[in-house]
Amino acid sequence: MLIGGASSKFFHLKEFNDSLERLGVETKLVLDSEIYDGFPSRNLNNWFQTRRKFKKLIGDFKPELIFVDRQRHFSVAAVESKIPTLVHLRGDFWSEIQWARETTYKSFVKGIVLSEWEKMGKKCFESSSAILPICEYLADITKKHYPSKNIHVLRQGITPSRWFQTDKLKLKHPCVGFLQSAIIWGKAKEMLILPRILKSMPNIMFYWVGDGPYREQILKPLRKFENFKWLGPMKYPDEVRDYLSEIDIYGLMSGIDMSPLTLQEAQLMKKPVIATDVGGIPEVMVDGKTGFLVEKENPTDWIDRINLILEDNDKAKKIGMEGRGFIESNFNMDKIAKDFLSIANNYI
Repeated sequence: MLIGGASSKFFHLKEFNDSLERLGVETKLVLDSEIYDGFPSRNLNNWFQTRRKFKKLIGDFKPELIFVDRQRHFSVAAVESKIPTLVHLRGDFWSEIQWARETTYKSFVKGIVLSEWEKMGKKCFESSSAILPICEYLADITKKHYPSKNIHVLRQGITPSRWFQTDKLKLKHPCVGFLQSAIIWGKAKEMLILPRILKSMPNIMFYWVGDGPYREQILKPLRKFENFKWLGPMKYPDEVRDYLSEIDIYGLMSGIDMSPLTLQEAQLMKKPVIATDVGGIPEVMVDGKTGFLVEKENPTDWIDRINLILEDNDKAKKIGMEGRGFIESNFNMDKIAKDFLSIANNYI
């Protein structure tokens, strides 16, 4: 089996690859853009790449199945190779294209780039053997676009043993920690309710780790609050693990999400979690048991749940223990690899 993916997810694809190898699967993991890239690409040198490397890879390795983790040039080459290709879908591709068109991709040149990405996505979805959305919520969206397509849910796996307590970072307590990007506006804009929470809870510190093109829009109304601090991006996984070790509560304030990996990581770190009740988030935690779901655009919900956790230390510890057990049982990478093989066997 040949696995191709982006650098941003390579760490997790390597864990997935290793789990498959332990199950006896012969695999080859490659960085997709190194094998085949083209216009549009951030690397101008790749605009005129041919499929020579891709064809050589296929000829030498002779895969029975190809697994792709994003919809770009490598994936298009894969679905056109006539080798069974499974496309892992991590987000609402269609909504994300629209959000980009309405915000950071308004210019003529960026509009061309976005249209090319849209065409590649369409080709990958239509010509793949199956689409593998990351959660049930996304599967339902995908079925609306491709009602006759083979669609199977394949969740994001994680290796629990990598997530353990450290004491390398010191923060002010009590505190709530957010760990989320500002790359997709539909997700990031929910953080604009945070000022109302900060104003109501001046004795609680709030930290945000993350970055992205919408960073300044999020930070602008937050900078005046002394109980808020932006820590910027952190190296994965070590610095992220240090951060999650130190916070008292993990918060995911998102306008839409599918299967956020940070929510898995925080629960493995035995942190009580609070997250917006949107998208596939309810599939990654158990409301009232491993944390709390809160209503979208409802700061009062956040204030109530934060107070509830901070006022009962025993309850917070119990929630944390339940969270680790839930993720270990349902999302450990070896389980996800077995789930994948049960799907893949239908296409070999």
